[in-house]
Amino acid sequence: MPSRATFLLPALGLAALAFAADPPPPTAVGPAVNDAIAVLAPTEGSKVAGTIRFRKAGDGVRITGEVTGLAPDSKVGFHIHEFGDCSAPDGTSAGGHFAPEGNPHGAPTAPHHHAGDLGNLEADATGTAKVDISAGGLGIATGGSQIIGRGLIVHTQPDDFTTQPTGNAGGRAACGVIGVAKPAS
Repeated sequence: MPSRATFLLPALGLAALAFAADPPPPTAVGPAVNDAIAVLAPTEGSKVAGTIRFRKAGDGVRITGEVTGLAPDSKVGFHIHEFGDCSAPDGTSAGGHFAPEGNPHGAPTAPHHHAGDLGNLEADATGTAKVDISAGGLGIATGGSQIIGRGLIVHTQPDDFTTQPTGNAGGRAACGVIGVAKPAS
């Protein structure tokens, strides 16, 4: 009769192989994510805040919402940044503009620009900016240009669409992390 070790050694070898193998790729579970949200909080010394919603629309994303606390009748840069990290008091922990393709900074209408280049917000006389932007090429939770987990930044100056790599949009007045939203009804 074979010893217990005879059976145990092959079993241990198979267990070791199981741990050494690469894990299977993740699979999608549940319905597709078509809605995202970012709640913008002021950076240190700022009063800029807002709520921005993202909804899958064709080959891109429709971005809507409102930003308050801006200087009356002003324009300020508005960008998706690389990291969903707003822990630094000045918002710099969100990293640079989201540019997965390696394109230069530019206007959102330019043939080549950062995926995160959303243009400028325009505040009214009360310092409120209404947002309604369509941004092609972005994905909510899939593809190389997915925005879930990225940062959303409102800058302190207008984006000139030329200066590399930031559009000379100044400091960061508000930061929010883009997360999965409850679907709009």
